[in-house]
Amino acid sequence: MNSKLLASAPARLLAEQALSRAAGAPLLGGNSVELLIDAAAHYEAWLAAIRGARQRVLLENYIIRDDVVGHAFRDALVDCAQRGVQVVVVYDWLGCKGQSRDSFWAPLRAAGGQVRAFNPPRFGQPFGWVSRDHRKLLVVDGIHGFLSGVCISEKWLGDQARGQEPWRDTGVALHGPAVVELENAFAESWSSIGSPLPPFSAAAESTTQVGEVALRVIATQPSTAGMYRLDQLIAAMATKTLWLTDAYFVGIAPYVQALASAARDGVDVRLLVPGTSDIPMVAGMSRSGYRPLLKAGIRVFEWNGSMLHAKTAVADNQWARVGSSNLNIASWLNNREIDVAVEDTAFATALAEQYEKDLQNATEIVLSPRRWRRRGEHVRSSTARPPRQRHMGGSSGRTAAGALRIANSVGAALTDRRVLGDTSISPLLIGAVSLTVVAIVAVFWPAVLGWPLAAIAIWLALNLAARAWQLWRRRKQRQAAEAEE
Repeated sequence: MNSKLLASAPARLLAEQALSRAAGAPLLGGNSVELLIDAAAHYEAWLAAIRGARQRVLLENYIIRDDVVGHAFRDALVDCAQRGVQVVVVYDWLGCKGQSRDSFWAPLRAAGGQVRAFNPPRFGQPFGWVSRDHRKLLVVDGIHGFLSGVCISEKWLGDQARGQEPWRDTGVALHGPAVVELENAFAESWSSIGSPLPPFSAAAESTTQVGEVALRVIATQPSTAGMYRLDQLIAAMATKTLWLTDAYFVGIAPYVQALASAARDGVDVRLLVPGTSDIPMVAGMSRSGYRPLLKAGIRVFEWNGSMLHAKTAVADNQWARVGSSNLNIASWLNNREIDVAVEDTAFATALAEQYEKDLQNATEIVLSPRRWRRRGEHVRSSTARPPRQRHMGGSSGRTAAGALRIANSVGAALTDRRVLGDTSISPLLIGAVSLTVVAIVAVFWPAVLGWPLAAIAIWLALNLAARAWQLWRRRKQRQAAEAEE
C-alpha cells in the first residue's frame, strides 16, 4: 500500500502481518498475473488450458449452463477424461437449478470424470441450503490457474442478433506458487461434499517462481469473513484512491462507515455498479443505499451496458483485488468465494486504467440539489435545488415540474450524471403493491397462503426431527464407545 505509515520496514512488516491475519492468507511471491476482461477472453483461455491438459483438470463454478458454451466445456472435459486426464468438477446445486440437469453430466461421468453438486437440500439441515459455492475457479495440471466472476453460460457473451452486449466481467490467469493454493481450495470444496481427493502430484512448475508479483489467494468459507476483514482493512489503509466495482453491492453499515471515513479523509472513493441488473431486487436494494455514500463524498457510477458482473477493487495504484466476492453479506459471511489480492504496482495500474475506461461507459449519480440555511440567511450551494415555486399551481406547476424532469434527463445525457432524488421510490412502490396483494389474498383466499405455510411448517418439522434423530444416534454411539473403553 502506498502510505507514509508503511515507509519504514517495521511498519511495512506490521501492515503485511495485519493483511495476512485479516485475509487468513499469506503473501506469496514469484507469481505472474494476467488480467482477463469479459467472457470471450476467459472462455478462450480456459478452453485452451483444458484442451492442453496432461494430468488433471479441476473446475469449480457457480453456474454451468446447458447451452452452447456449457457444451463446449463439457465436451472438452470429456475429451480430457477419455485421454486419461483426471477431471473433477464441482458445481453449485442452486446456481445450476434450471440451468443444467444431472443428465448434462452423464457423458463426462461415462468417460471417467467425477462431478459433484454442492449443497443440495438435505433432511436434518433445514437452512443448510442457504450456503452456496459461488466460486469460479479452474486449475489445470497444477500449473495454470484461473479465478474470476465469469460463469459458464452463453448469457455472458450477449446476443448480437438481439442487440444485447456481452456482460462486463473481470478475472485473472495465474502462474507460480499461488496455483498450489488454488488446488488446495478446490480440494477443500470437494472434501466438504464427500470423500476427499487423493493428494495431487506436484508439478515442478507449480513451485517455480515465474514472475515478481506478490499476492494472496483468499478462499473464504461460510462464517469465516476473511474477505470482509480484508475489505475493511483496505478501506482503512487507502490514502489516495479506492475504486470499487461490484455487481450486487448491498453495503452493511460498518463497511459503508469505513468507506465514508476514507472519503472524509480525502481518499478518492468510487463505486461502479450495474445500471441494469439481472437481479432487479438487488439493484433496488443497492440504489436505496446511495444517499449515505454520496453524502460522505463517495462517487457512485452506474454502468450503461447490458450487465456489469465484475467484482474488483484497486487502491492507491498499489493493491488490487479480483475474484468472485461481492460487497454484500452473502459473499462476506455465507458463501464459498475465491479472490486474489495482488500487491503489485503494474497490475494495480492496469486494473485502474481499466476502471477509468469503464467509467467512460457509465453515468455518475449525484445528489439532488437542495437549499440550506445558515445564520439566518438562505444560502444556495453549488448543487442547490431551485426554490420550490409554491405559487404555481394547476397545469403551470405540472408543466414546470415536467420541464425540470426533461432538463434533468437532458443534463444527464450531456454530463453523464443522473440526479438522485430525495428517496428511492421504486422499492417503496414495489413493497406497497406486494403487501397489498398479500393482504387481498389473505382476506379473500386464505387457503392460498395457508397451504404454502403448512408445507413450509411440515418441511421444517421433518428436518428438525431428522436432526434430533441424528444427534440422538451420535450420543448413543458415543456412550457405547465410552462404555467399551
